[in-house]
Amino acid sequence: MYADEIFGKSFACFAILASMEKAGQAHAMAAAITVSQLNRQVKTLLETGLTRLWVEGEISNLARPASGHLYFSLKDKSAQIRAAFFRQHQRGPTIALKNGDQVLVFGRVSLYEARGDYQLIVEQVEPAGEGALKRQFEVLKKKLAAEGLFDEDRKQELPPLPERIGVITSPTGAAIRDILSVLARRFPSIPVVLYPSAVQGDAATPELIAALQSAIRRDECDVLIISRGGGSLEDLWAFNDERLARAIAESPIPIVSAVGHEIDFTIADFVADVRAPTPSGAAELIVPDRGDWLRAINSLTSRLARSGQRVLENRGQTLDWLSRRLLQTSPQQTLLRQHERLRELRRRLASGITQDLLRQQPVLTNLWQRLRAGAGRSVADSSHRLELAMRGLHAVSPLATLDRGYAIVEDVKSGKVLMNAADAAAGDDIRARLAKGELIATVKSKSG
Repeated sequence: MYADEIFGKSFACFAILASMEKAGQAHAMAAAITVSQLNRQVKTLLETGLTRLWVEGEISNLARPASGHLYFSLKDKSAQIRAAFFRQHQRGPTIALKNGDQVLVFGRVSLYEARGDYQLIVEQVEPAGEGALKRQFEVLKKKLAAEGLFDEDRKQELPPLPERIGVITSPTGAAIRDILSVLARRFPSIPVVLYPSAVQGDAATPELIAALQSAIRRDECDVLIISRGGGSLEDLWAFNDERLARAIAESPIPIVSAVGHEIDFTIADFVADVRAPTPSGAAELIVPDRGDWLRAINSLTSRLARSGQRVLENRGQTLDWLSRRLLQTSPQQTLLRQHERLRELRRRLASGITQDLLRQQPVLTNLWQRLRAGAGRSVADSSHRLELAMRGLHAVSPLATLDRGYAIVEDVKSGKVLMNAADAAAGDDIRARLAKGELIATVKSKSG
């Protein structure tokens, strides 16, 4: 509402007062009131007749007394109104207010009784452009929160070590440079895919949504960063669009929102799976520090090596124990023990036999003598009989015949003994065995 409207309502109040005075003209002198009473009544009419309201205008005549209150005029092209911004209502960076600022002020209309000036008692001040946007922001925020788009239980966890990172931002902005710089420092081996998009202006929201849909369709990254550098509320407004918010909420790929500076908040921040304070902060959230990672791996490797060594030592002791058990129960050891037992039994048997023989020595001696005498007689008889048999055998032996001048003739080729001259032919080789030696001859002729 503008100042001229407020003036109109104020004049209406004064008209009411005038009509009241005219109606009681007969008693005017008796019912006269003081200026203070008049101003108090006007003040009451203004404060009860008008509710709190927003007024847009330009700041001028700004004063900052030592009390901490702010006094200024709020004007447009054709009117102005005084305003008082008391210290107890001041919140946020009011120190930045200056003459010429176009602002939205929220407050109530009142009257300064001492001078009879009506004024705005200011309770809140916002930049004119951002004020409307902030109200839109709050309306959308409440709507999406009521639908559950900000709930923690629907948000996805980030991978502990992504295989590939996607970044949705302007290819020429500071955000991509900051992100790539941090990633190169912390974990340079992870590849990065850029999905280019405008991040400011009317084309930004459709391009951001298209880039996000492209990343989802290509499915080549396991985490996405949607980002841009800092700026005013108007600069960041594309990230407060309801269409983008719903596209982020529906993404099957975890999304980190890193829009503006740490103090900036957008709808994309609330609906994303993780909100990072800055683009650089997003890169630090997504990947671990390579040095910390390597130190953790080295620590785990050392612990694994020590654990493995203990396991090997324990298993080695168990193996030694089992080997001894196996050796004790092996067939070879059983045979060795049985062999030792057999040797012991043999020793004991030999010892027993020796002792028995010693005890039986007189009897054995007699038996030995008798056996020896009998054996001698038996051998003598056998020798005599053997000699007689040899003489008889020699008498009929062919060898004995040879001793008397005879010979045994054999065919050399067949080894057959020749009993008849007809069995040999002229030219055959024959062997003649004599009592001593043999002769090889060739048959020249035969007779008989």
